[in-house]
Amino acid sequence: MIDAEFVQAFARDWVKAWNDHDIEAILSHYAEDVVFHSPRIRVVTGRDADAVHGKAELRDYWGRALDKQRNLYFEVEQILPGSDALTILYTNERAQYVAETFVFGAAGKVVRAIAAYAS
Repeated sequence: MIDAEFVQAFARDWVKAWNDHDIEAILSHYAEDVVFHSPRIRVVTGRDADAVHGKAELRDYWGRALDKQRNLYFEVEQILPGSDALTILYTNERAQYVAETFVFGAAGKVVRAIAAYAS
């Protein structure tokens, strides 16, 4: 079970890494075998895929995304903790509402993440 201190620290560090555009700091939150789901994968990579598998693919995907979105910025709206997961609700630089859910493995790293975007 994750506790309130872990939830707050994760959310703070994760958002800071994104707002700093620091790919290595972002990736430090994820397990090597992470699976990440997002409808943006098709847009950014041009591949017919809804998920990326592993930290290397995630680095490539997010590296491309950061190159395309130089003004990327997240503003946290709410953090919803679960037993072994948490969801961060935030607004991005396009004023789009986003929910990102993170499932944590035994080592405290994200093993699965799912991003959902308001239309």
